[in-house]
Amino acid sequence: MVSVMVLFGIFGALGVLMIVTLLRRNGARTESAEGLLLEQQAARQAQQDRVSFGAAAVHNSMPTASDTYSRRETRP
Repeated sequence: MVSVMVLFGIFGALGVLMIVTLLRRNGARTESAEGLLLEQQAARQAQQDRVSFGAAAVHNSMPTASDTYSRRETRP
């Protein structure tokens, strides 16, 4: 019984730690133009990747020259 209470105590402490961590983060977006441009480019790249590498694109057709992979300007 004590071990179950210790386990729940650990889970509770981890939950409180996660909540405190999330509340302490600053949710503000970037203030500089360069940072904003980087965020926008990353969002566009993520959207292209979701479309190009989704289940329908991967399993229903062969890769073509118009796929996002071949159009990328920079590769990670």
